[in-house]
Amino acid sequence: MPTLRIALAQVNSTVGDIAGNAAAIRRWSRAAADAGAQLIAFPEMMLTGYPIEDLVFRNSFIEASRAGLATLARDLRADGLGDLAVVVGYVDADGPAATSAEAAPGRGRRDSSALLFGGEVVARYDKHHLPNYGVFDEDRYFEPGTSLTVVRFAGVDIALTVCEDIWQAGGPFTAARRAGASMVLNINASPYELNKDDVRLPLVKRRAAEAGATVVYVNAVGAQDELVFDGDSMIVTAGGELLSRAGQFTEELLIHDLSLPAADAVPNQAAKTDAEPLPIVEQFIDDEMEIVRVEVPAEPRPAHGDKHDGGVAERVADAAEVWSALVLGLRDYVNKNGFRSVVLGLSGGIDSAVVAAIAVDALGPERVVGVSMPSGYSSGHSRDDAADLAKRTGLDYRVEPIQPMVDSFLANMSLSGLAVENLQARVRGVILMALSNQEGHLVLTTGNKSELAVGYSTLYGDSVGGFNPLKDVPKTMVWQLARWRNTQGEPPIPDNSISKPPSAELRPSQLDSDSLPDYDLLDPIIKGYVDHDLGRDDLVAAGNDPALVDRVLRMVDLAEYKRRQSAPGPKISGKAFGRDRRLPITNRFREGGAFRPV
Repeated sequence: MPTLRIALAQVNSTVGDIAGNAAAIRRWSRAAADAGAQLIAFPEMMLTGYPIEDLVFRNSFIEASRAGLATLARDLRADGLGDLAVVVGYVDADGPAATSAEAAPGRGRRDSSALLFGGEVVARYDKHHLPNYGVFDEDRYFEPGTSLTVVRFAGVDIALTVCEDIWQAGGPFTAARRAGASMVLNINASPYELNKDDVRLPLVKRRAAEAGATVVYVNAVGAQDELVFDGDSMIVTAGGELLSRAGQFTEELLIHDLSLPAADAVPNQAAKTDAEPLPIVEQFIDDEMEIVRVEVPAEPRPAHGDKHDGGVAERVADAAEVWSALVLGLRDYVNKNGFRSVVLGLSGGIDSAVVAAIAVDALGPERVVGVSMPSGYSSGHSRDDAADLAKRTGLDYRVEPIQPMVDSFLANMSLSGLAVENLQARVRGVILMALSNQEGHLVLTTGNKSELAVGYSTLYGDSVGGFNPLKDVPKTMVWQLARWRNTQGEPPIPDNSISKPPSAELRPSQLDSDSLPDYDLLDPIIKGYVDHDLGRDDLVAAGNDPALVDRVLRMVDLAEYKRRQSAPGPKISGKAFGRDRRLPITNRFREGGAFRPV
């Protein structure tokens, strides 16, 4: 039985940086070769970054991807890596016609993988299943592949697949069984959401059973705008045994020796009849994909005793998982977009404290500026809590009182009530943006998903900013994250910021509970309505108070125009505002009642 030393490159790429991504491929390929690997696999669209969105419509981008792939193959050979099989994702098109000036936008574009060997592109596969749900719009961008590529390498038949191919029954994995492949390689850019790692392993086991082959699954790590990729690469046998699994949110090279049936020893699955059902755990449709076979002239690995086991990394707790996603999301957004530092308002409350702690973990205290902006309504404990957090974290702490600026406005304008509250928030926004302009910081906004849902924010005030680490984090989870983070080494967040009732402090003795339901009641309704698209009757049937449901749903619906203007932030839930949830601003449909003008 031949043994292949496989390297899974669970690594980070940047959209559009074809030269930089190619350099990373060469660097990780050298590390794999030095470890004796015969084949290394990189994530989906590693060469171009993922997702490329409407860049796919630019013929110049497609041409750069194709040219970059050919150059990469030659460079790997020049690096002395010509005998290493390198599987890499990129974007391709159906021949020169697909990138001509006359081609329709998106026509013939393919989400592809290629196997590079000996300085050449020796095999190619086009993604068959194209996701068109949640954050994915791949029907808009790509055309599906219709054939399965099976590469005979070092005496083993390896089927090439891409990401969504593993999430759908039938198609490539069924064809891999028919082709007699002993290994299916699946390259991914699978975005993170809480507990997705619990879904992946059973999924890979199902596909391994469907294909009757070992599945090698490699996923990206890093962040692109709102999406975070958490890695979690793995190898699973046809019988469902987990052989090796990489960590979460870490760049790493997982190297494992796989003993696989020789190509000629694998029975031809096409001989099975309807009377002999395949031993899998779910029903599927065989798309009868054409099978394209490619032979690569590589010798089997010599037999010797240095067995390489990649091991199984320990899974992390939910709070640690979310915190890691938020830290990685912020770090990559800042670094990939060329910001030197970030600035945020420090109120002494829980949200700004958690954002500050995330920022310090992501960037280091020397790249984080926290600004206390007290007004005449700011309590002494809030000022003290902001200063305490700054001392605990070591960030650059500044104090800019806003009352003189507010008074100047009020001396020239007759304002009262909510207008004065919003004025204070907007003065703070002006200060943060002024510091951004003057010193080059990225402004972080600190609103959480609960506040975003019901519109509990001031446009151009506390909502101002270029990135929001808590955009997809409900208020109740913000407290959970704070308590968890304080158990990891020196606690960065003051206990008082966690325990005191939340308040915007824009009027005397103000509390969030003056304007909002208790967050323990509010968050489940938001989750049902926003994340799961439940209607009013469903929410009431779940045990929520009908009057409260009506109140919350109305607030959520009326705040859509605010959310359209909100900063991006890392997705951690099944449905985040923005890419996941897209509703019309002008919309007269109301759950449980007729439209009523505001």
